[in-house]
Amino acid sequence: MSDFTSDFWHLYVGGLTLVSILACLILLWISGTTKANTHADNTTGHVWDGDLAEMNNPLPRWWVYLFVITVIFALAYGALYPMFGKFQGVLGWTSRGQHTAEVAKVEAAIAPIYAKFSGMTPEQMAGDSEAMAIGERLFMNYCAQCHGSDARGAKGFPNLTDKDWLGGGDHATIKTTITQGRIGVMPPMAAAVGTAEDVRNVANYVLSLSGSPHDSVRATQGKEKFAACAACHGMDGKGMAAVGAANLTDGIWLHGWGEEAIVRAVNNGFNNQMPGQSALLNEAQINVLASYVWGMSNKAAN
Repeated sequence: MSDFTSDFWHLYVGGLTLVSILACLILLWISGTTKANTHADNTTGHVWDGDLAEMNNPLPRWWVYLFVITVIFALAYGALYPMFGKFQGVLGWTSRGQHTAEVAKVEAAIAPIYAKFSGMTPEQMAGDSEAMAIGERLFMNYCAQCHGSDARGAKGFPNLTDKDWLGGGDHATIKTTITQGRIGVMPPMAAAVGTAEDVRNVANYVLSLSGSPHDSVRATQGKEKFAACAACHGMDGKGMAAVGAANLTDGIWLHGWGEEAIVRAVNNGFNNQMPGQSALLNEAQINVLASYVWGMSNKAAN
């Protein structure tokens, strides 16, 4: 109801709900007191199938009592819980409050499990089977939808098992990324590069940086135009973690490989977002999850 700017809607909804409940009692009272025109044998004169006559018998008492109990229950419920517009009920119950209480209860129950990991280094946690089992379950619940169950990602979703990190692959950076999320933006660069031919030449030069198949003539012509990209990717094309710019020399392609894919990237740019998980995970859980992710790309160190 907080989305409405007038109390009219609060009164309208609450009043309509109350009137509807009371109307049920009124309807029951009317049906029980109204006299129908019947014959001497208590029939109404309506006959079906030749001999099936409608009689004017009262409602069964058990049905009437159940109906009344239902109405009383509805009124009692509306007094205790939110039902009549903005009225919150005498218990002050809210779904948000219940959720918060349940989350707090669960966190209190699992706190001892995570406490043992608080003093461990990322290397120690990555080598601890219990920590990694917990990290794997967290990953499956909160990360696998995008990065895959094997953490190898897909087109547009980074592979977390290699050493290619756009924003840095140390434990602290991974932890910050999980907590706050990341926004990766590459603006369209076609206007800065030049003509459509210049864009294609730059694409071939980018392919040459990683030793990928390319047109050497176009690559030579595109080297000079690559200066428009060097502000983020560097003159050597090795990228800059500080701005999340990809390394173009390692042959790892997040958004697709080949001349056409690079041309499309230069023309259209990218706007990717990884949502932060701090609303779903507490600090201890994020610490274990970050260690699990860090461990997948640093297996040799475990």
